[in-house]
Amino acid sequence: MRVAGRASFLVGLSLLLTACDRSPFGHAGPVAADQAQQPHWTRATARQLRDAIDNRAAHGLDRLGFDAGGKPGSAEGDAALTRAALAYAHALAQGATNPAKLYDLYTIPRPHPDLKQGLAAALAKKDVASWLESLAPQDGNYRRLSQAYLGIVRQASAPVRAIPDAGKTIAAGSADPRVPMIAQQLVAMDYLDPRFAQGRRYSRPMVAAVRALQADYGINPDGIIGSDALTILNLSDADRARAIAVAMERLRWMDRAPPPTRIDVNLAAARLTYWRDGQIVDSRKVVVGEPGKETPQLGAPIFRLVANPTWTVPRSVQEQEMADKSEDDLAAQNMAWKDGWIVQQSGPKNSLGLVKFDMADDQAIYLHDTPAKALFGMVQRQRSHGCVRVEDALGFAQLIARDQGVERQWQEALDSGEETFVKLPREIPVRLFYQTILFDEDGTPIIRNDPYNWNDRVALALGFAASNSLGLKVGKGDVGP
Repeated sequence: MRVAGRASFLVGLSLLLTACDRSPFGHAGPVAADQAQQPHWTRATARQLRDAIDNRAAHGLDRLGFDAGGKPGSAEGDAALTRAALAYAHALAQGATNPAKLYDLYTIPRPHPDLKQGLAAALAKKDVASWLESLAPQDGNYRRLSQAYLGIVRQASAPVRAIPDAGKTIAAGSADPRVPMIAQQLVAMDYLDPRFAQGRRYSRPMVAAVRALQADYGINPDGIIGSDALTILNLSDADRARAIAVAMERLRWMDRAPPPTRIDVNLAAARLTYWRDGQIVDSRKVVVGEPGKETPQLGAPIFRLVANPTWTVPRSVQEQEMADKSEDDLAAQNMAWKDGWIVQQSGPKNSLGLVKFDMADDQAIYLHDTPAKALFGMVQRQRSHGCVRVEDALGFAQLIARDQGVERQWQEALDSGEETFVKLPREIPVRLFYQTILFDEDGTPIIRNDPYNWNDRVALALGFAASNSLGLKVGKGDVGP
């Protein structure tokens, strides 16, 4: 698989969740087949169902079973076929797994097709195959994932030899017996020109290739080959297949026709994308929750901008990270006790910066500015206490205010120097999702790392073994949200 396009993933991650062709969905949930009169199956429609299930690898579902062994023409056989059809249709239309059960919190809008009605219509037309095919996402990136998955599972390649770690790093210019194997894998991943894959010395072209690989996978791009780089270079076909299958499943969870004007935040890539009328108008870095304080996967709208916000420190931060702060320490950060809470006043030192994007959710999650600008220069930006810090948040707020026709009110609020609320005439839906597959300019899937280790629970539910994916290790950061 080709892996390239360091800079181009900005658009790739945004296009990952573009609106798909709308399927003929209704709004009621799937109904068990034995709760209503069974549809009538024929040999032809039963064969269509079995053929579709036999080809389920196209959706990364080949490790799950869907028993379509019922014989058409009898009540029992028709019931069995209906159960199998609805189960497989549900996997295609909404996902084979339920994210609300896999994660403590998942509130992103999901598709809700009326599968029972859809199946009945398909049987009446004697075209179950087309109906099933219409249920999965129809966008180009889903198809590219499908093609990549099929390309992996269908090839009969020899087992990949592991490049030994040996506890020794490889620095630029050094000779090492592992260099030829590393060079071979870099060539296979399309990072290195075959002309530079010669010898046992870690050459400048190889260093450049490794730096590019490290940047793509969220590792400090220092060019030194250590355990993390070797883990990526040893990525097996099984690892790639697992990641792609999980990515397809996550796409099946998502609404096929999301709001044309919205804000998407990919937590795995720490990147925000602003859509206006179905077009990408802005993309920028964000800082999201660190492991252990992960930003949840939720959907909620921004309903107002807050200029010069104050910050009421949550109890958890107050008790765990600020318990030993003196009055002088708090005063140095423009903080003080108020009604039993520590409150930070408006100003340049405020942990929310100069703007907060208030969201209507019950998790106290929101987007905001930050004085800790250096974090945006980091490759791995899972560094906050759970909220989403936005790069150049003032510029983004200005863009939102202009689009909403409240630019003058926003500027006046900002100039006041005091906490001021500017309601948006139109709420902007926000989706905080998690996706570890991006795309380069030509649509090739790029497998990124899994900073929260959230892919395993999906992969296990799809029948895959656990992976050895890299987990993010972060040091002690600031106390901001």
